[in-house]
Amino acid sequence: MPKSIRITRTGGPDVMRWEDVEVGAPGEGQARIRHTAVGVNLLDTYHRSGLYPLPLPTVLGSEAAGIVEAVGPGVTVVKLGDRVAYGGGPPGSYAERRLIPAQILVPIPEEVSDETAAAVMLKGMTSQYLIRRTYPVKAGETVLFHAAAGGVGLIACQWLKALGATVIGTVGSDAKAEIAKAHGCDHVIVSTREDLAKRVREITGGAGVPVVYDSVGKDTFLASIDCLKPRGLMVSFGNASGKVPPFDIGILAQKGSLYLTRPTLATYTASRADLEATAKDVFGVIREGKVKVEIRHTYPLAEAAQAHRDLEGRKTVGSIVMEP
Repeated sequence: MPKSIRITRTGGPDVMRWEDVEVGAPGEGQARIRHTAVGVNLLDTYHRSGLYPLPLPTVLGSEAAGIVEAVGPGVTVVKLGDRVAYGGGPPGSYAERRLIPAQILVPIPEEVSDETAAAVMLKGMTSQYLIRRTYPVKAGETVLFHAAAGGVGLIACQWLKALGATVIGTVGSDAKAEIAKAHGCDHVIVSTREDLAKRVREITGGAGVPVVYDSVGKDTFLASIDCLKPRGLMVSFGNASGKVPPFDIGILAQKGSLYLTRPTLATYTASRADLEATAKDVFGVIREGKVKVEIRHTYPLAEAAQAHRDLEGRKTVGSIVMEP
């Protein structure tokens, strides 16, 4: 019987259990896949901790690559034996096998490995919608991207550089600063000891930036707003430090008629056409060499709890992949 990482209650990494799970035949619109590589994301820790509640019990995980073993009635987008990947959709990727809506699966190009696909689907498609659609960055613009040495950050900053942007990245240590510089950042701010808004104003000659991409949340939200130029856009897309507390929206007026958005990948890939276009764009920049995906951490799937401990302890850099 295949195994998976399940939780029956929320909490720390210790609530994760390596257990047998029954996987039946696919139903209408479903495919059964055998995972070959599973991605790890901060989103998974939010689900595990209860920050983003899920019905329990549940199998964790939202990103993986694998082989189609069977398809249910009405499935036309994939077939038996296809190499496929996904990012998002119903949780359940921390498993050797699973059933999944076939509509969220995309084919993996021959030039892309399963490990790369598993590491890039959620993070790469997130980068794509952020910098190509939420705020379409243009050559010559200076932008601020938080957690520049993280999984999304390393992909997004390389991509931003390829677009011709000047990239300001934030990191938590000098070691991560060097990594960010090697992956597209022109300027790096070590947030643990530097004044974020002050440094951004210095770098931009007092002008500020047109957009801030912030996945950190509570600890950086107000400082990020102070980095924006008038009519700038604050893109809050994660809560690594905790949820942003309620605030007076009048601040947006006081700081220069600012815009604020809280986007999600699910919205930007809700239609099959959008999903396919987003994935195609991601795989395209990888094939062209504009974005290099570095998998610096690999764990057995059974040791997912340790992967979570290392991720939450800020001991990881870039992408994490687990092997079923």
